[in-house]
Amino acid sequence: MGGEGEPVVLLHGYPQSWYEWRHVMPALAKNYTVIAPDLRGFGDSSRPLTGYDGNTTAEDIYQLVSQLGFSNIFLVAHDVGAQTAYSYAAAHPDNVSKLVLMDFPFPGFLPPEFGQNGPWWFGFYQTPDVPEYLIEGKEKEYLSWFIRGLEYNPSAITDADIDVFVSHAKAPGGLRSQFEHFRAFPVDAEQNKESAKNKITMPVLVLGGDIYPALGGDYPGNFALSSTQALAANVTGITVPLSGHWIPEEQPKFVIEQLAKFFNQ
Repeated sequence: MGGEGEPVVLLHGYPQSWYEWRHVMPALAKNYTVIAPDLRGFGDSSRPLTGYDGNTTAEDIYQLVSQLGFSNIFLVAHDVGAQTAYSYAAAHPDNVSKLVLMDFPFPGFLPPEFGQNGPWWFGFYQTPDVPEYLIEGKEKEYLSWFIRGLEYNPSAITDADIDVFVSHAKAPGGLRSQFEHFRAFPVDAEQNKESAKNKITMPVLVLGGDIYPALGGDYPGNFALSSTQALAANVTGITVPLSGHWIPEEQPKFVIEQLAKFFNQ
């Protein structure tokens, strides 16, 4: 947490922590109070056995924001953090003035190009115990391969940066608690379908990646946008040029510019 001004809450994705916002936070902190927590099961946060669905993780963040004394926030999220952010906005619409979501297809509303189950790792991580058995002891090798496959800019995330994320995966229960976010997707899908009956109405900005080597390179359209339109009434989508999945790290300057513009509109 740092800076002063209106609060901006930044929620990271898998397999990361608050650290994924390291290039974005200093610029935002010049004009805003920046709050970047680790989601339940990630980083230095606790790793309970249950409670990884969107409604529960959203309540975690709502309680945090409330205890910090804020009643109205800008909410920004990437990857699985977007589920927490959307669930927060749906449960507390008066508490979120603007919502920014990055590169996440919502359970229950996966875009057609992803099929019924999403990309391969969704199913892999949802399989009980197996990913832990296969990855434990090889966290560095696996996460390096996974991160590199979804990035366009190889210099954006260094080996030292990956080591930060590896250290959390290696902690007791680290892999399991991260995968529990994916294992909650069937519950998220039901929650999302229910809340979609009343679309959220605050302005929503959706940033999507442009090029994903592991998915065949140049990717058409903005899959996060089409998914979000099922849940929100006032959505603007932007494809981030020359970025893979790791948007805050691959194109931080672009992200900072888009956030400042969107918040000030």
